[in-house]
Amino acid sequence: MNQIRNRLPQFTKNADFCQTKYNRLLIGSFSCSVGYIYTRRNVTTLTAKTRLTPQVNATKENGFSWSKLWQYLKKNWFSLCVGVGCAMLAAFFNVQIPISLGEITGVLAEIIKTERRMNINEYWNLIKDPALKFCAMVGAQSLSSALTIAAIANVGESMSSEMKKDLFRSLQSQDLTFFEMHTSGDLIKRINDDIQEFKSDFKKLVSQGIKSSSQTIGVVAVLYKISPQLTISLGAGVASLVGIGTVIGRALRKRSKDNHAKVAEAQRYSAETINNQRTVRSFSNEDLHIQKYSELVSSSEKSSKELAYGIATFQGLTNAALNSIVGGTVLAGGLLLGGGHLNSSDLMSFLGATQMLQKSLATLSQMMTVYIKMTISGDRVFEHISLAQGETVQSGTKIPRWKMLGDVIFHNVGFTYSTRDTPVLGDFNLRLQRNQTAALVGTSGNGKSTIAALLARLYDPNEGSIYLDGVNLKNLDAKWLRNEMIGYIGQEPVLFSGSIMDNIRYGNPNATFDDVIDAAKRANAHDFILSFPDGYDSRVGERGAALSGGQKQRIAIARAIIKNPQILILDEATSALDTESERVVQDALEANFDDRTVLIIAHRLSTIEKARIIHVIENGKIIESGSHEDLNKKKGAYFNLQKKKE
Repeated sequence: MNQIRNRLPQFTKNADFCQTKYNRLLIGSFSCSVGYIYTRRNVTTLTAKTRLTPQVNATKENGFSWSKLWQYLKKNWFSLCVGVGCAMLAAFFNVQIPISLGEITGVLAEIIKTERRMNINEYWNLIKDPALKFCAMVGAQSLSSALTIAAIANVGESMSSEMKKDLFRSLQSQDLTFFEMHTSGDLIKRINDDIQEFKSDFKKLVSQGIKSSSQTIGVVAVLYKISPQLTISLGAGVASLVGIGTVIGRALRKRSKDNHAKVAEAQRYSAETINNQRTVRSFSNEDLHIQKYSELVSSSEKSSKELAYGIATFQGLTNAALNSIVGGTVLAGGLLLGGGHLNSSDLMSFLGATQMLQKSLATLSQMMTVYIKMTISGDRVFEHISLAQGETVQSGTKIPRWKMLGDVIFHNVGFTYSTRDTPVLGDFNLRLQRNQTAALVGTSGNGKSTIAALLARLYDPNEGSIYLDGVNLKNLDAKWLRNEMIGYIGQEPVLFSGSIMDNIRYGNPNATFDDVIDAAKRANAHDFILSFPDGYDSRVGERGAALSGGQKQRIAIARAIIKNPQILILDEATSALDTESERVVQDALEANFDDRTVLIIAHRLSTIEKARIIHVIENGKIIESGSHEDLNKKKGAYFNLQKKKE
């Protein structure tokens, strides 16, 4: 597997190199305007096909648009204006540099022609004006370029910061169904990579794009002023290069599309293998994954080489065409010079301006590609910024705590996960009475955890209703419900990197230190916390890696009870613990059952013997109910479950 890890960056780097090279040569220096629509359609199609989350696709309504972008830019309109203005000034001064160089060359040519001997003062008097003009143009161009970069960087950083905040806020307002339909890696990529790419492309587009556009217009005007004949002949050469770029560019786009798909497939497989290394190792399937990954990499390698060969051919033809244009310009200029239609100073200025025009047009072609990339990244970002708020996070009414009783009724509830076709619950009915402990038991896959998730309003039922004190859960403020009224403790508690204090206070950010201590004592966690050198300030590590399973579970209990919930949900809260840890955690839980509505889901039947009522769930239905003693006397489903456990 180390060989895989070592080779992965190499292949990724090669693939990125080919993709970057393709983008730069997308229109062959000048064919951007001809192939824009074609390119936009193909690149967008490619992105949609290789995306891991096809459920949300950019449209005109929720994708990138300049009006949406302006909402972020207008906050820094002054810096934006400074950046655009300085970019245009930099372009103007750039055009003046070859002209001033031509004037210097004209003075030198005159000195050579007259073969005149002179001292330094005489030479300075002749060269002073064009030399000072050249220095002034260089200094002004450098200053305006620096101001452009600084101003656009200020705009870009502010814009990306606001976009990240809005995107993260939008994602946090989605239902759990949304996260089940989208991979965490893709969502993280949108927050980090896509916004970073969008910012980078935006800064290039504004600074270099405006500068190159202004410079191109100015250079063409200067060229035509110097020699209309040479300008027209230059235009003919440019037209031929556009034809080359259009024909070869289309073939390269298709090749790049295939290459991108193969590289992405290899990357996904490697990430999946490395992220699930425990499973791979437990089945001793390292060789299987190595073979599969090698096949994928070999396929992408072949595709990358074919793309590279095409790029090499494209580059060679493009360079030949560009050099032919320069050579033709020199020959035609010599003819005009010999005929007295041009002087040496004008010819040197024309040649210098021609080289500048070549660079400007090449930069413009890259800017069109940058624009296409920016809109694609923008689509991926704005389509999620524009998402509507999920139903289970929308605001609603609140029941004052002094009026809260804790009566829960499931009435004809039906529910199907968005990732499945088979219903989990159908016409399900259940009542949880205030201040009583109820338990749900049954084999896996019968809907017990789904019932708990619906009660916590992590999901809304597809059919029927759930009532809390006679109020439909859909009409209640979901954030208030989960934050203040319901305490949820699952089988595998998730702790955040930070201190024990931070993790307990996560249940109630306004809790005092004494509140945290009290919650820890009630969760039977205070003693082991004090045994750590830093006590409550001890770091728990990523996902609580520095703690044992029982310790993590007791901190999770403290986190749940610190908000004093009216309803406490325990979803397999002790099933992953050893016998000793289970007893400690169970004691901590039972100490907090008084004056609360408690719902326990358990596989270990010993943990629910004290429940007021036990419901046996099978195929999403309650098939048996009663106390532990009553159900044992019936010798039905509950009795059989006990026998199987024994």
